[in-house]
Amino acid sequence: MSLLPATDAPTALVPSPRAVVHRTRGSTHGPVTRLMSPGDLGQALKPFIFLDLVNFDARHGQTRFGMHPHSGIATLTFMAQGDVRYADSTGQAGVLPAGGVEWMQAGGGVWHTGEPVGDTPGQGFQLWVALPDALESAPAFSRYLAPSEVPQVGPARVLLGRYGAAQSAVEAPSAMTYLAVTLAQGERWRYTPPAGHTVAWVAVASGRLLAGEPMATGELVSFAPSETAIDFVAETDTRFVLGSAVPHPHPLVMGTYSVHTSADALARGEAEIRRIRQRDPLNVFPDSNPTQRKTSS
Repeated sequence: MSLLPATDAPTALVPSPRAVVHRTRGSTHGPVTRLMSPGDLGQALKPFIFLDLVNFDARHGQTRFGMHPHSGIATLTFMAQGDVRYADSTGQAGVLPAGGVEWMQAGGGVWHTGEPVGDTPGQGFQLWVALPDALESAPAFSRYLAPSEVPQVGPARVLLGRYGAAQSAVEAPSAMTYLAVTLAQGERWRYTPPAGHTVAWVAVASGRLLAGEPMATGELVSFAPSETAIDFVAETDTRFVLGSAVPHPHPLVMGTYSVHTSADALARGEAEIRRIRQRDPLNVFPDSNPTQRKTSS
C-alpha cells in the first residue's frame, strides 16, 4: 500500500480573456462614422490614430471626399463592398475595386481624393497610422493592391504587416498588423499577436462577436496592453477589422490635416502641403474642400 498522499489529476489552465478597456460607437455624420481620432483613442492605440467606418449608397446621391491634404501619416483604405475612384498628387489615379487596398504614405505632404463609383452600396474602413520620425518627412508615395494581391490566412485577409506565413505587399512603416476578418455564425478564431504587439483593437463592420465581452456592429473595442492571445466567437455572420502593434514611442503633434512627432516636423509638413497646392498648374484640385479631414474633429 502506498503511503504517499493522493493527488488530483493535473488540470489544464484556461487563460483569462483579455480585458476590454475602451469601447465606442464614435460619431456619425452622413455616411461616415468616426470611431477613433488622434485627439481621443488614437492617443491610447498609436500608431493607429484614426479610423472611419464608411457606409455609402451612390443611388442616394454621391459621396465625395474632395481633394484634401495630409502629412506625417499613412492612410489605408479597404472597401469590403463597393468600388472607389481615387486620385492623388503623386500622379496616381484609377478605381479601387471592392476587396482591394489603397495605401497612401503621406510622409512630407500629399493631397488625395476619392468617391464611390457604380450603383453598389459600399462599406469599408479608412485607417490612419502615425509614421516614425525617420519616415514622417519622406517623399509621399502610394500603392494600390487588387483584391487578388491581398493575401489570406484562414478567415483573415492581411491588409498590412504579417500574419502567419502571409505578409502584405505593402511594407508597414513600423511593427504592426492589420487584418480584415470574416467569420461565419458559430465560428471560432484565435489571434495571437506577434512579440511586442501590446496594442490591440477590433472594429465590427457587421454582425456580433464575443471576445470576453460582446461586440456588435459599429463598435470599436480596444484591449488591455498585453501580448495575450484573443479568442473570438461569432454569434452571427460577422465582418471586422483587427489591429495590433508595438506602441508608437512618439507624441502626436497635430495640425489641421497632419500628425507628426514634433512641432518642427509639423511645420515642414504643412509648408509642403501649401507648396503642392500652389504649384497646381493643371488645376487638379477643383473640388478641394480642406474641411473634410480635420484631425481635430
